[in-house]
Amino acid sequence: MIRVILTAIFIISPTQLIAQSIDDNFWVSVKPKTLGIDPSKIKSLNRIAFEDSSTQALIVVKDGKLIHEKYADGFDKTSHGTSWSMAKSFYAALVGISLEKGEIESLDDPVSKYLPQFGDDRRSITLRNILNMDGGLEYPEDQHEKMFLYNDQLKYALSVPLEKKPGSIWEYNNVNSMLLGAILESATGISADVLLEERILEPLGINNATLWQDQSENVMAYCCIDLTARDFSRFGLLFAQNGVWKGEQLIPADFIEETFSPAWKFSSPVTWGYSLHWWLAADDTESEIYYASGKFGQYIFVDRRNNLVVTKITKYNPTGGSIQNFREFQWLKEIDDLDTLLAVWNFLEEEKIMRLGEGFVTTPITREDGEETSFRKNLYKFIDILKNL
Repeated sequence: MIRVILTAIFIISPTQLIAQSIDDNFWVSVKPKTLGIDPSKIKSLNRIAFEDSSTQALIVVKDGKLIHEKYADGFDKTSHGTSWSMAKSFYAALVGISLEKGEIESLDDPVSKYLPQFGDDRRSITLRNILNMDGGLEYPEDQHEKMFLYNDQLKYALSVPLEKKPGSIWEYNNVNSMLLGAILESATGISADVLLEERILEPLGINNATLWQDQSENVMAYCCIDLTARDFSRFGLLFAQNGVWKGEQLIPADFIEETFSPAWKFSSPVTWGYSLHWWLAADDTESEIYYASGKFGQYIFVDRRNNLVVTKITKYNPTGGSIQNFREFQWLKEIDDLDTLLAVWNFLEEEKIMRLGEGFVTTPITREDGEETSFRKNLYKFIDILKNL
């Protein structure tokens, strides 16, 4: 079966944070002990990750060296995973670059400066609100999951009304991130996926990414970047190094600092927070762990203080292509109940009424074997090990 997603700053200079710059040979493997890491802790991370049968890959990088890499049977270092909502962190990074280039003046710019459709009662929403998920846009029970099925997802996102005072409440809303792609294009005159390739992926040496668009060729900035586990790790390393890659400041250091300073912080049931499309997992005297996260179990953990990056992704089998197209099954979006919709989707596929692949239905998908099971329940056990690595 297949399920579809419908669904404290510390003062220290960047040079103090980085033990060494990543060089061309950073994928050279070394044993954990070489870098003072207890191998038993790596085994514990691996056990938690692969107790969940959906896990495709686990990578641990310390001081730019690969100290652990494992794949599930049938997958290897060339296998792509899909980001789901980790894509939000990628596209948000482009905002930092546009700020440095003067294409965007300030995070406090009103969204209406870039999207004139927001000149109505939504005119007080700022870019900062969008990135911090507190813009106050309508947030229904279905969380706008059906946007995923629309031919023109940008049109859908632009139509979402104001519901709450901007900045008054945190609500994780995919619509915010879908708008981000259009904001970036308005500010730069360049499509957000091209910006991502030219300003981040290519400098990182990533040249085989799939950057999904909807059927109207709008960049799906809230989800859907296909990369290998190693390439997801490169993006994590960029943030671990305060935006520096091979001596070049790709993302402004001050933007990284703000990203890793929680705009929203909560303490129940454990401490967590959110800022500029990244999640806070731990913040104490020993470690500061942030992570990018995607549905079904996609994670890039970054601990700058300890120059550590850990990537975990779930099993993924690409359909081919990069343009989402539901073809004659567009009517699925008319089903209001998500569970019913998924049941119908599964029936259509199992009965071979609907086929997936180039020439048929093309979309990012997560098969049942890629649906996270136990890892989410053990997430903070995993994070506790990272804190003490």
